[in-house]
Amino acid sequence: MLELQKRLFDLRAEGRPAMGLFLTNGFPDPAGTLAILSAAAEAGADFVELGMPFSDPLAEGLPIQRSSARALAHGVRMADVFRTAEAFVARHPAVPLVLMGYVNPVLRYGLDAFCRDASASGATGLILPDVPPEEAGALLDAAAAHRLAVTLLIAPNTPDARVRTIDARSTGFVYAVSTPGLTGQTIGGAGLDAVSAYLERARALVTRNPLLVGFGIRTADDAARLLPHTDGFIVGSALIEEAERLWDDASLTDAARLGAIGAWVRALRPAAVPA
Repeated sequence: MLELQKRLFDLRAEGRPAMGLFLTNGFPDPAGTLAILSAAAEAGADFVELGMPFSDPLAEGLPIQRSSARALAHGVRMADVFRTAEAFVARHPAVPLVLMGYVNPVLRYGLDAFCRDASASGATGLILPDVPPEEAGALLDAAAAHRLAVTLLIAPNTPDARVRTIDARSTGFVYAVSTPGLTGQTIGGAGLDAVSAYLERARALVTRNPLLVGFGIRTADDAARLLPHTDGFIVGSALIEEAERLWDDASLTDAARLGAIGAWVRALRPAAVPA
């Protein structure tokens, strides 16, 4: 069992849902990424996803699109992602760091070289949403050779047989996209019942991996409503919007910004999960 998967199973055994946070490397500026992720870890994040900025983030809504554009405008490259990962892991060795992004930059870097350097940086896993399970063989082999977990994604319209295939091929966790569409959406009203039914179905099918839910989670109440059938939740767009608001306010000091991030992260964890 790889480190990421073990950590999530340990949290399940403790009866504590995992809270994961996503932030694009180089956002809101090259120095800010590490500071924000460190504040999140100190505030209780169980793992972090470090985004690899890309010019065509096809699954992302406007907040993450803006974060990639801002990072690329700062000249951020893959080597910078690895440097941030290495610095984060040195500060927070008990908090797994996962690299998340799109396959084009990885292939350009070279699949084996990327997995080698990602592992050397301290990353424990990879999430590449645009790699389907049928085409993941080379990725899975390269990742396994360098002790990196690979997480594949399911959605509400994923058939049962495909969910089982994704569970069989994933080596980190299964990422349940809450609703079809882009990141940053809001889940509400009757949509919550449909998402809950989908997660209940997925919970019965995913037997080899932890099951975590993401997309559209903005508050502790959102997370609590989706947690009864999962092992944890992931928040990205809402964190990016909060960081954007804080870093674009010139009246704030860095200490005030990071204090606000810590408070925001602490408030994100549900006090209790409905039965």
